Amino acid sequence: MVFKRFVGADIKAERPYYADAGEKEAGGWDLFGIIGFSGDVRGALVISMKKGLAFKLTAALTSRIYTELEADVLDAVGELVNIIAGHIKKGIDSGLRLIISLPITVRGYNHAITWLTGHTKIICIPFKIFDGDGFMVSITLEMQDPL
Repeated sequence: MVFKRFVGADIKAERPYYADAGEKEAGGWDLFGIIGFSGDVRGALVISMKKGLAFKLTAALTSRIYTELEADVLDAVGELVNIIAGHIKKGIDSGLRLIISLPITVRGYNHAITWLTGHTKIICIPFKIFDGDGFMVSITLEMQDPL
């Protein structure tokens, strides 16, 4: 729904899977949008994509053509992860306090996300958009122990 509303494109979720904390995400991603959760629930949300898809998404938002990972592209990826996190926050039990951090973007070919080790599961959901471009949404959430 987020993508249809903001970039005018339908997405198709593929089979979700669990990743291990030490496992490197496959895909040779060029760009990550990252946002953290704290409060009664802690964790992180990451959207991973190749730069060509980031250019297309940003063009759909701004009606300009992009060929470099410039500020508008990085901002667009940060905004997408922020919007997704906001939808997750709405879906969390209203009795829980959930704080969303500011989004950050990391760029550079084939970087890896290092997840905190522990008891939490990392859920990875691959998606297809446009003419088969892929991206990944990865999320981990866990309840904070009360003090």
